[in-house]
Amino acid sequence: MDTGKVEHRAGEDSVMVPMVMTSEDWADLQGAVALLENPGLVARLSDVLGKPVDIVLDKLPAGASSRIDGATRRALGAALSLALSTLSSSRGGKARDRFHRIAAGTAGAAGGAFGLASLAVELPMTTTIILRSVADVARSEGENLRSVETRLACLEVFALGGRTSADDAAESGYFAVRTALAQAVNEAARYLSRRTTIEKGAPVIARLVAGIASRFNTVVAEKIVAQGVPVIGAVGGAAVNVAFTRHFQSMARGHLVVRRLERIYGEAVIREEYGRISRGEDLAKEVRS
Repeated sequence: MDTGKVEHRAGEDSVMVPMVMTSEDWADLQGAVALLENPGLVARLSDVLGKPVDIVLDKLPAGASSRIDGATRRALGAALSLALSTLSSSRGGKARDRFHRIAAGTAGAAGGAFGLASLAVELPMTTTIILRSVADVARSEGENLRSVETRLACLEVFALGGRTSADDAAESGYFAVRTALAQAVNEAARYLSRRTTIEKGAPVIARLVAGIASRFNTVVAEKIVAQGVPVIGAVGGAAVNVAFTRHFQSMARGHLVVRRLERIYGEAVIREEYGRISRGEDLAKEVRS
């Protein structure tokens, strides 16, 4: 399968030779598509609760939506500040997914005990833990955590797996989310590359946070509903937060695998092959073994 071209020079001449995706990279892309197009948070939360979450999604108290929106924006703002100041690691090896799930579960115990009332305190803690886990995945996929672009890519993960009221089936895919955020991410990258601190209320940053928050809100609402189920308690709240964290770890793994393959084969090639996989086209036989 031709998946890109690499230039080979011979004297004064140059030719473009097709680059063929390896079977390992093809399998990685298939796995990424499976993660990103089937996020499954509601199913995970339903397993924790022993009942379908979507049955109780309409039972949020009055005013909850505005509280969730405010809390998610503050949490994402804090996460962005963290991303720009402290996300770096030279530690080798695999990402420590289990360590971060345990940490998030500890934070989630408060959510189970106090529900929506704890959101302003618990959500920033959980978001910070998840961001560090996402950065750990990014490092394991060869990303440079000192790069502004990489740090913003980590923040993008919070927009994955959530829907907005304007979405339809065609608009809810992974690349649709990236396209929707692309201008805000690029503007933020240019802005941040010239500064060491974030100006409070900077319009460029506000647009980025708003774009991510519009999708993050949906996932947070599902989490809050699950934690608000009567008698779930601290133990159940911890389990909900573990499921919540696993969701974003899955989104991070898929997103950062796609970015790794884009660095090898090019963005256009991977986007095309991603679409073919998501449409169910069987091209594995054409991949170089």
